[in-house]
Amino acid sequence: MTKRWNKRPEGSNWGEFGEDDQHGRMNLLTPARRLRALQEVKTGEVFCLSHPLDRPGGNVLNPNRYPPVFHPVMRGTDVYFNLAMEKSDPRFTDVGSDEAIMLYSQYSTHWDGFAHKGTVFDANGDGVAEKVSYNGYQLVDSAGRGRQGELGALALSVAEMAETGVQGRAVMIDLRHHFGDERVAVTWEMLERVMKDDDVKVEQGDIVCIHTGLGQLIREADGKLDASIRTACTVLDGYDKRLLEWIADSGIAAIAADNLAVERSSTLGTDPRLGHRGPQLPLHEHCLVKLGIHLGELWYLTELAAWMRKNRRSRFLLTAPPLRMPGAAGSPVTPVATV
Repeated sequence: MTKRWNKRPEGSNWGEFGEDDQHGRMNLLTPARRLRALQEVKTGEVFCLSHPLDRPGGNVLNPNRYPPVFHPVMRGTDVYFNLAMEKSDPRFTDVGSDEAIMLYSQYSTHWDGFAHKGTVFDANGDGVAEKVSYNGYQLVDSAGRGRQGELGALALSVAEMAETGVQGRAVMIDLRHHFGDERVAVTWEMLERVMKDDDVKVEQGDIVCIHTGLGQLIREADGKLDASIRTACTVLDGYDKRLLEWIADSGIAAIAADNLAVERSSTLGTDPRLGHRGPQLPLHEHCLVKLGIHLGELWYLTELAAWMRKNRRSRFLLTAPPLRMPGAAGSPVTPVATV
């Protein structure tokens, strides 16, 4: 196979898991680390960390994404829902239902796949910048969807993430307990202080879960979001270089948060600190493109965070595989925490 890149972006780990790697830091979820994660299970209780797929409700948080829409499935000329099978054969006594759903894959609780974000970078050294993502895979336009080969979303889809099982030790960092529901851009210095105060330790291969409280506000809104929710609760400061360095050096496998984008969302406009040509979402580029770290968004963490604090714990077993959909840049997920 011809090497896809001759140079890699500064601070990236391209090639460190192999030139053809598509799993990124999921490679760190080894059998030994899964066994370590199982040791965090003390009571056997479980927490569902997802919203219903029709939440947050409307499109206040992101005007480009919409709730699921059900479509009928036909069985001959009949809608196949609560359909008495005796219509096709009078001997049958059962009733059947089926449905199709139009689903925006990143509307509700979801994982970002590597193909969700790319960057413009001259990876092959020919003087012309290409659209590339993790490990130098070139991103093709939508017309390239479905082609055979290694290019584009097919190579970096969440289907590859699903193959790993996405099961390991997770660590809760409870920002809401320290900052409330105010919008605060959390720097590494602030994050470090929270972790020290709560005696939270993060090690290589851990999945970090960030509790901001936005998930609880979504639940309380019951599908009727007010525009004020767009600027509620903490976000990670994607422009803080020390925070990005910690993400790289810590060896974490993934980050999941209960807010819209882990960092300040692009739907709220460009951060005024940009001041130069660069990514609109710097933490996304750092994680998805440079380091192969998946990002989970719009999770529901409040009940688990309360339980962890009450029981003076911060670690748990997390099982959170995405849908195994080839070509998808993101996927709904129903994460399960076992404590």
